[in-house]
Amino acid sequence: MAAGARGKVLVGMSGGVDSSVAAALLRDQGWEVTGVFVCLGTAADGDGAGGCCSPQDAADARRVAGLLGIDLFVLQAAGDFNRIIDRFVAEYAAGRTPNPCVGCNRDIKFARLLANARALGFDAIATGHYARVVARAGAPAIARARAREKDQSYVLFELPAEVRSRLLLPLGELPAKAAVREQARRLGLPVHDKPDSQEICFVGEGGYAELLASRAPGALTPGAILDQAGRQVGRHQGYALYTIGQRRGLGGGAGVPRYVTGIDAATATVRVGPRAATLRGGLRAGQASWQGPLPEGGRVELQLRSAPVAAPATVSAQGAGFTASFDQPVAAVAPGQAAVLYDGDVVVGGGWIEEAL
Repeated sequence: MAAGARGKVLVGMSGGVDSSVAAALLRDQGWEVTGVFVCLGTAADGDGAGGCCSPQDAADARRVAGLLGIDLFVLQAAGDFNRIIDRFVAEYAAGRTPNPCVGCNRDIKFARLLANARALGFDAIATGHYARVVARAGAPAIARARAREKDQSYVLFELPAEVRSRLLLPLGELPAKAAVREQARRLGLPVHDKPDSQEICFVGEGGYAELLASRAPGALTPGAILDQAGRQVGRHQGYALYTIGQRRGLGGGAGVPRYVTGIDAATATVRVGPRAATLRGGLRAGQASWQGPLPEGGRVELQLRSAPVAAPATVSAQGAGFTASFDQPVAAVAPGQAAVLYDGDVVVGGGWIEEAL
């Protein structure tokens, strides 16, 4: 198939193996590919280490584009990205557990890709995310990747219809991460053995505590750790260092492991108890985004974290959000995290947890 026979596609290229292989696959499928490196300005102090916009990443993206014979341009988005960091810090300061990747995908990466694709006359956009785009109820929806252990559909639940209608996710059909690295080796791409990025891209080696210390020092004020009866059983160095369901850093209690069961930012206290005390029967979520109608009876699989483990639940839409009741109690329902709803492997929608019920 001649290059460009399928149209023009703008591919987000981060300098990693996933987006590099995505660009190569689309080129080989007959698309006219142009790469774009979205620079968020998040490398640790510009030293090239860590982050998702280091000089090394930019150099890798250029090398791959050269080997593939495609054009690449750089898109600066550091100013927009500051809003993502501000929201991340504000959520921790409020005693919640944020997930900044969802908002970054919605407001920056995919929004910028689509805006530039429209302005430059591209037919489609693409990234190296492990997910698929499928038809559901006559509209495009995000679905789980074939490689379930790498599935990233959870962080794409807020993508609007105008993005989904132009989106290509070529890695979603591959059976495993190993297949991606094998493709990269076959093509002679220099990033075939480059490690996957880890953790949150704008958090440096000092962890998010270092970020909070500079932007929200009050969230690191020492305070009391209380048991279920309200007795003080320890001290902490900042309530923002804890999340619901956390076990590490709490010590023991009469031979029984302790878990975080509650965080009160107003009093700078952290509550703990046995694992059973972290179990909840449901949740209330706000700021819902929908990719299609709820299944009959509101029956869904509800995923709380990036790991692809979901719990059967019954969901009822309410105003701008929804409530969910789990078939069986679920541990560590953390306010601030995303609750994503699936009909089989297909994303129905999702929202942000406001309260565990």
